[in-house]
Amino acid sequence: MSFATCDICDANEDKIATHELAVIPPIFMRFGNVTRFSGQAVTLKVFEDNVLVRSTLETPGNGRVLVIDGGGSFRCALVGGNLAALGEKNGWSGIIVHGCIRDVDEINACNIGVRAMAPMPLRSSKHGGGMKDLRINIAGIAIHPGDWIYADADGVVVARHALV
Repeated sequence: MSFATCDICDANEDKIATHELAVIPPIFMRFGNVTRFSGQAVTLKVFEDNVLVRSTLETPGNGRVLVIDGGGSFRCALVGGNLAALGEKNGWSGIIVHGCIRDVDEINACNIGVRAMAPMPLRSSKHGGGMKDLRINIAGIAIHPGDWIYADADGVVVARHALV
């Protein structure tokens, strides 16, 4: 896959004004062995509970990107090495966590792209809460199920339609 988020932004400035294209503010760190990834978004809204994250990553990813609105919590990790490996095995192209991850060395060994706010060694709870396939908001940017996510070393952009 060959794209650059800078080129996407430059070629689609008109879509930024109409909110068909948005750039997530630079709040994420890069993890995983894949630095450039893209795909349609599958959205989750969870808070300090990753049961829904696991059950989603257990399904075929088909090149999609799992976008997790974890409320920006720094109190526990929502994704660790086992879940990143599960995502890789099941064909997810990337995972974006508005929150924390753990097992950084394990995640960095996986052939999947991961963006998260920070590492945190404490695991999440396992109560089974959360919602799937809904509009979420990360750092002021709305992300709908099916939106296109493009991530590389320069950042993460969200488009209503495929751009590359």
